Amino acid sequence: MSQEPFIYNPPKEPFLDILFHDEDIIVVNKPSGILSVPGRKVEYFDSILSRVRELHPNAHAVHRLDLGTSGVLVVGLHKEAVSKLGKQFMDRTTQKRYIAWVSGIVDKGGTVNLPLRTDLENRPYQIVDFAQGREAITDYEPLFIDQNNNRTLLKLLPKTGRSHQLRVHCKEIGHPIFGDHLYAPDDIYKATPHLYLHAYYLKFRHPKTNEELEFTAYPPFSIPQGIILN
Repeated sequence: MSQEPFIYNPPKEPFLDILFHDEDIIVVNKPSGILSVPGRKVEYFDSILSRVRELHPNAHAVHRLDLGTSGVLVVGLHKEAVSKLGKQFMDRTTQKRYIAWVSGIVDKGGTVNLPLRTDLENRPYQIVDFAQGREAITDYEPLFIDQNNNRTLLKLLPKTGRSHQLRVHCKEIGHPIFGDHLYAPDDIYKATPHLYLHAYYLKFRHPKTNEELEFTAYPPFSIPQGIILN
């Protein structure tokens, strides 16, 4: 795990990669390296939410992606939209699908059921704790095995939404995600330019029309030809 000092330098282009935009919501494809919401320090203000608020001052986040995680992110643009979207995420009626390159060979799918909590002595790390941890469940499925580079392309389906859930669960089954500065060994962390974890699919209901919406965005890292993300 890296002990290097953290320097926040979020990508400036595109300012917002917009997948959908109406008077109620905005859906963006978040790049790796930018926060979903502003951090506590002034130097961490730049984020997807702060950028959206330049267009819609009343916007508010209803879910988040980690700094290093790229992918589909929806933001509510007013109080009613935020409330209705937030309830969907709380009730787990949304569907989220991720893709990641992990170290090692994963030749069959499965489920990880390991409760997580913050390591209070070592924030922001999350740790497995069967006594005090909150329920965390992830289904996983190998999409492609790259024997030459000892890595596997995994489809990850979180059933819960704990902080760092996918990263910790992959580490706990012995297959840390490439580019993960918190949970991967140094060689796996430094093998890629950023975290190779991408939220490629999100399904939810529009907060005003109740229409079922689906969004897919391909990852910013290479995947083999013929892999269809569904």
